[in-house]
Amino acid sequence: MDIKKQLSMGLMSAVLGVTLLAGGTYAYFSDSVETNNTFAAGTLDLAVAPTEIINVDTMKPGDSFIRDFELQNNGTLDIGKVLLETDYTVNDANGDNTEDFGEHIQVEFLYNADKLDEVIYETTLAELKNMKPEAVNEHIFYPLLGEKGLPVGDTDDLVVKFNFVDNGKDQNQFQGDSINLTWTFNAQQTEGEQR
Repeated sequence: MDIKKQLSMGLMSAVLGVTLLAGGTYAYFSDSVETNNTFAAGTLDLAVAPTEIINVDTMKPGDSFIRDFELQNNGTLDIGKVLLETDYTVNDANGDNTEDFGEHIQVEFLYNADKLDEVIYETTLAELKNMKPEAVNEHIFYPLLGEKGLPVGDTDDLVVKFNFVDNGKDQNQFQGDSINLTWTFNAQQTEGEQR
């Protein structure tokens, strides 16, 4: 064997030996553990009782009707805001309306059944229909529920007074008319938090 071959073989043997030594000395302790984790979303469940707030007939200008109902949080998450959307249709019995009947129905939101003279907010059905839900929350539900909103399991009374406004003028166009009112209550969660 020539010297080049001997040196090559020697070098390869040395590299193999170092590799075996390094591989043999690379030992470590190890351990592992498995965790089981769950992410479950909560629920928002706003209920209103009763679901029919008002059903009256044979009303005349000057009449008023007080109705109260409960907002209930039946979910697993606190409700931060309640938004109210108002919609209605007027059934014009004689086809002679020149005005919106909803402009003649005044709505007063009151604090509770014990303080019927304390008005939170006063408007007409027509104005309420044109209000954005955030504005309704600001004027009605925020003063009623405050910063705390509606916590899980809580209920809060909402008292509403409807007035058929007697404006002292001829309101004959509304004889026999009716209004079908739909209120849609939308609950929103509280702000997220670090837990």
